[in-house]
Amino acid sequence: MSVIENIIDIPMEHEKNVFGQFDYNIKKIEKTLHVTIISRDGQLKIIGGEVAAKRARHVFEQLMELSKRGNEITEQNVDYALSLSFDEKESVMLELDDDIICRTVMGKPVKPKTLGQKSYVDQIRKKMIVFGIGPAGTGKTYLAMAMAINALKNNEVNKIILTRPAIEAGENLGFLPGDLQSKVDPYLRPLYDALYQIMGAESFISNSEKGIIEVAPLAYMRGRTLDNAFIILDEAQNTTPAQMKMFLTRIGFGSKVIVTGDRTQKDLPRDTVSGLEVALRVLKNVDDIGFSFLDNNDVVRHPLVQKIVKAYEEYENKGKGKK
Repeated sequence: MSVIENIIDIPMEHEKNVFGQFDYNIKKIEKTLHVTIISRDGQLKIIGGEVAAKRARHVFEQLMELSKRGNEITEQNVDYALSLSFDEKESVMLELDDDIICRTVMGKPVKPKTLGQKSYVDQIRKKMIVFGIGPAGTGKTYLAMAMAINALKNNEVNKIILTRPAIEAGENLGFLPGDLQSKVDPYLRPLYDALYQIMGAESFISNSEKGIIEVAPLAYMRGRTLDNAFIILDEAQNTTPAQMKMFLTRIGFGSKVIVTGDRTQKDLPRDTVSGLEVALRVLKNVDDIGFSFLDNNDVVRHPLVQKIVKAYEEYENKGKGKK
């Protein structure tokens, strides 16, 4: 195997961002691709096998371009750039960076960060009903929320409705203190958090008081017809088949529906069938319904979350193999 050298210019103002704290990103790329990287006088020298050196060069070029566009380079960016380099899809990083859904109240752009997330967002744009299925940290709810807020701003819908089944994850709802609202609020808190981050607390409270944004338990949807609304059902793995059917038959004209769920985190009583599982089987051939399946490669939380998700997947798959 021939050893080659590649040299890349890295402007000083981008070094810290691209290299990472204590050159963490450089060390990760060296270890993953089995190359040697030397930084000196605004240049990177990459030494290694022809294929490995080429991959490392492409990874740095993508990270460099992201930095020039004003992005903070995160460990997730580095991990994903490395994984794409093995599939020779390095240019995807920049395509993802171009797809800005909206901006948070602090001006931070909200955009898909992986191919799986990009496919999910594209499905939402094209389909009336979309099921987003995947493990924790894949951005299912957050991206759906961003798309909903964008649709509201563009006058594509008149209101946003966010709902979750109020299922206890090991605790008894009846023993919690307070009135009904204070009992169910903890189950809706993740939805509030996402709304606050994207649109700001004041804007959310104002729109909520006007009835433009509604956050409510799934039980509150019974008997309603929801026209011209962007509706998100979160944690759908905790619905029963009857609840799921009830929800999906509430949809009126001019509405868009996103159903998100994690099939590995069901909190229903033992032996109870999930409404999400039934819906995936029943609706798989219905036109204008999209299905987006995300996996551990789409996790955009702390990198440790990705490792945890992968470890659980491997453990559960081994358990199925023993049966």
